[in-house]
Amino acid sequence: MDATDNSSSRRRATRAKLYEAAVTLIAEQGFSATTVDEIAERAGVAKGTVYYNFKSKSELFEELLRYGVGLLTASLQSAADETAERGGGKVEALDAMIRAGLVFIDRYPAFTQLYVAELWRTNRAWQSTLLVVRQQAVAVVETVLREAVESGELSEEIDIPLTAAALVGMVLVAALDWQSFQRERSLDDVHGALSLLLHGRVSGR
Repeated sequence: MDATDNSSSRRRATRAKLYEAAVTLIAEQGFSATTVDEIAERAGVAKGTVYYNFKSKSELFEELLRYGVGLLTASLQSAADETAERGGGKVEALDAMIRAGLVFIDRYPAFTQLYVAELWRTNRAWQSTLLVVRQQAVAVVETVLREAVESGELSEEIDIPLTAAALVGMVLVAALDWQSFQRERSLDDVHGALSLLLHGRVSGR
């Protein structure tokens, strides 16, 4: 590894520390109340390090959204790819993606709370960025749904974009409810309940 690789690796590590510090503080006290000084202190770096990596607190938060949703998108794609590699069907892939989403939210609950809250705001500088990264996550689900329709696993009548958004939303809201109000439940419990919904086995018929 040369000096450039070392520098790049150090910068990624520093940014990850800043993301973690920012998401925790903003989840605790809100964006406006959180200062750059606090983010730097929580991350264990100098204030100048924050401004070396990001022009402003707003840019830090925008990049945090990109980073977090990027991790979620990658985990969803990985679940779909792993299902395909072992010969599973498209509905099985969707089920694996639901579980991957729950695992992500269980690992990053503060980020998920921020992400969901920001989706409903309209006056933020990063709103356009948020919509772009949200669509990237939903698009992964859309692709698998489209393949499921083409293979005959799902009905041609389904609205693919709306169904993809509904599945992502279901996982986000159910997981936040689990994190906030039903912590006695295991991840397997929550996944099992959502899996029943996916497979349409809740009507009793």
